[in-house]
Amino acid sequence: MPAGPNTQLKPRYRMIVKIHKIQDGRRILAICDNDLIGKKFEEGKLQLDLSSDFYNGKERSEEEVIELLKGSYIVNIVGKKSIGLMIKLGVVNEKNILRVKNIPHAQAVLE
Repeated sequence: MPAGPNTQLKPRYRMIVKIHKIQDGRRILAICDNDLIGKKFEEGKLQLDLSSDFYNGKERSEEEVIELLKGSYIVNIVGKKSIGLMIKLGVVNEKNILRVKNIPHAQAVLE
């Protein structure tokens, strides 16, 4: 059934993505749930600082993130929704997820 003028469509989830280029031209992606950006989480000696410039990027759709992954070397991911997408894509294995204050974080080499 097509959406009428009063029908609200559920928006696709968007993530904050920062693209870092290293000297050899390869890319590192920092992907974060948009509701976590700017926050800092500490638990014992572990810390996730999402207020740093490393994660402060541009809002992207799932489709855009998937395209960016294709040309990337390393990916750093933070947040339940972002990690969930990476698990679904086979980039991250659930057993390799670290949690700080129950916020999931993972890293993966894509080559």
